[in-house]
Amino acid sequence: MVFSSSIFLLYFLPIFLIVYQFLRGKLKNYWILIASVLFYSWGAPKFVLILLISTIIDFFIVRSLHNAQETKRRKLLLGTSISLNLGLLIYFKYANFFVENFNEVIQSIGFESVGWTSIALPIGISFYTFQTLTYSIDVYRKEHDPLDNVFDYLLYIMSFPQMIAGPIVRFNLIADQIKSRVETIDDKLLGFYRFIIGLAKKVLIANVMAEQADLIIDSKLYIGSWENAWIGILAYTFQIYFDFSGYSDMAIGLGRMIGFRFPENFNSPYTSSSISEFWRRWHMTLGGFMRDYLYIPLGGNRVETTSRLYFNLWFVFLLSGLWHGASWNFILWGAYHGVFLVMERIFLKSVYGKVGKLPSMMFTFFVVVIGWVIFRIETVDEIGLYLQSMFDFGQVGSLKVIPEFILIGVVALIFSFLALFKFGRKLQDFFFEKETYSIFQHAGVAFLTAILFVLSVSSVVSSDFNPFIYFRF
Repeated sequence: MVFSSSIFLLYFLPIFLIVYQFLRGKLKNYWILIASVLFYSWGAPKFVLILLISTIIDFFIVRSLHNAQETKRRKLLLGTSISLNLGLLIYFKYANFFVENFNEVIQSIGFESVGWTSIALPIGISFYTFQTLTYSIDVYRKEHDPLDNVFDYLLYIMSFPQMIAGPIVRFNLIADQIKSRVETIDDKLLGFYRFIIGLAKKVLIANVMAEQADLIIDSKLYIGSWENAWIGILAYTFQIYFDFSGYSDMAIGLGRMIGFRFPENFNSPYTSSSISEFWRRWHMTLGGFMRDYLYIPLGGNRVETTSRLYFNLWFVFLLSGLWHGASWNFILWGAYHGVFLVMERIFLKSVYGKVGKLPSMMFTFFVVVIGWVIFRIETVDEIGLYLQSMFDFGQVGSLKVIPEFILIGVVALIFSFLALFKFGRKLQDFFFEKETYSIFQHAGVAFLTAILFVLSVSSVVSSDFNPFIYFRF
């Protein structure tokens, strides 16, 4: 089940919210947990029992870690917890990839391939793993005490608003909210508005961009046409942003409706003037996780040599690429961004300072768009062919544009770069940062979101095209 499906919007969510409003105290948490198990079971019934059992085991491992006094025992228990959770991720997400590549290698030298039954990928396994890792590591670092009971831990790990597509919620930031939280009418209304805005971004913008991108990329209409190649990848550039940020908005809105404050995940990333800034604005919770739980433990900026610093930067982004999916193109995408981060440390940052903000922003956007080619297309040969088509201006083909693309494309362009202007920043703050509205502001925003909700639901009900871009994440 996904947030932008008719079953979720018309049945699951209304029933969940109605029941939730009549419950008090700890019953609310139990209801969220029950709903979360049902939500996940809808799309992955075969895996929910595995996740429940592994989560319960992990809870008791971390509790033992917290109670342990000896450093050696604490490290052993931490390693056990991390191994359990990374083991699940590696098995379900990467086993097929490793076996396929191993078979290719041994077949190339004359040996028979290893027999293997492909493993289905549970939706949201990567986000699940990050949640479990932050729990054990935060408790080990003594940043927060562990939760008192296993049901609260299951709630933290499997909470349906953010389990499927994030944002990644660190344990130390939300632990107290699980035990006790304040729910106000303003929070419920603002959360609902945020959810509808995210839904509209996903359904009304991202889905149209996806249809255009799929038309060109999947049908290889970019071959012999640089115009189609650029239209296809720009459509994907806006698709992935509005899809991902839309889901984050929906998750943040859902959380706020039930009293949780989830961290922001996007902040106008396409207005960035460097790749470093882009990663401070794009999937912010992933960037923060990689920094605090991987980059800094590797030595961060305090390493003895600049070569080690550059390697750490590049390595972290290599792993970030691998996290996105078990495919070589994701690894290449991570390495690609890592190279530009290193180049910025070496010399590009000074170049940005000399040329100014606008040229730097245009260059950064160009680098990001080229990166999306690597991200979107799975094979190295086809990546090369697509890039060649983009810059082969001598070949002009027949343009293939769906009717809605031009209008929605302009809307996507405007909202992607709106934060460059003072009015746009005020608008962004009004919808995403404001804590309370006046009665007249509530009326205006409610009217706007009602229109967006009707349009979004109409689109969902009338169309079977509703791609789930995070399936491999």
